[in-house]
Amino acid sequence: MTSDVLLRAAVPDDAAAVAAVHHGSWVETYSGLLPASHWETDTLDGRTERWRRALADGVPLTVAEVGGRIVGIALAGDAVPVGEHPPVRERHLFQLYVLASHHGTGVGQALLDAVVPPGTPAQLWVAEDNPRARRFYDRNGFRADGARVDDPDHGIVAVRLAR
Repeated sequence: MTSDVLLRAAVPDDAAAVAAVHHGSWVETYSGLLPASHWETDTLDGRTERWRRALADGVPLTVAEVGGRIVGIALAGDAVPVGEHPPVRERHLFQLYVLASHHGTGVGQALLDAVVPPGTPAQLWVAEDNPRARRFYDRNGFRADGARVDDPDHGIVAVRLAR
């Protein structure tokens, strides 16, 4: 693991850096899955403004810093229904994004362990066509339970994983 990783709660002043990780991770991960038109409305400026509001409202986001720079984010909380699917666990991992330049360094594992401690029953939704993320979650005991949703806004099929 990256020895100089610092995990901490995000604060409103982190909005731009958080948005850069969130948007950058989406570009790195989903550019091949999303239509080019998606990026006309999904902009860094838009994400920055959404994170500015969310962090000001107290959203409990955890960030990972390496060398003083935010390189990953994670958010977990009480599970909610997704589409027609009621939750199957009380804890839900809503987001875990790490910049590709920090994949394989332990940043993602540190974030996951911080927001969903090892062995904690939890659920999450992941793009069906995201093999890297699916392998990561599989190593952490998450298994597909058969629930799927087609996200018409993004054109991505997501599958629920639970442990």
